[in-house]
Amino acid sequence: MVTEIPCEQGRFYLATVLDLHSRRAVGFAMGAHHDGALATAALQVAVAVRGGDVAGVIFHSDQGGEYTGNLFRAACARARVRQSMGRTGSAFDNAVAESFNSTLEFELLARAGRYATRAQARAEVAGFIDEYNNQRWHSTAGRLPPVVYEARVCAERAA
Repeated sequence: MVTEIPCEQGRFYLATVLDLHSRRAVGFAMGAHHDGALATAALQVAVAVRGGDVAGVIFHSDQGGEYTGNLFRAACARARVRQSMGRTGSAFDNAVAESFNSTLEFELLARAGRYATRAQARAEVAGFIDEYNNQRWHSTAGRLPPVVYEARVCAERAA
């Protein structure tokens, strides 16, 4: 999912990749263009965070051009990620991503207003995502932060 970050230096966008099981933001990228390159960069970060082998993972998105274009489709094919897209106009398909963006907008962007520079925006958003992943608890993750929840699930599977 891509959202705009208010910035005095011009348009600035955040693309995120969320794990629907843990609610962790596993990948994100920021840039001046809302396009396939930005979405692809976020996917590549997520693949790296997950250790490079994500074959069989399902990537769900809306039908935006950044996800339907050849650049993103090719990145998914290289990573052996299967794309899934909901119906056009369905608000339910991206509810988790929309919820993440809403939380970001309410808890960070509304307080910050417009960032003076893209560098400032990048640092603040990255800090928010780090806090979101490591400190913020989620009801769907057993009231644990996503990173803690994932570690617990991995430990339980290993036992």
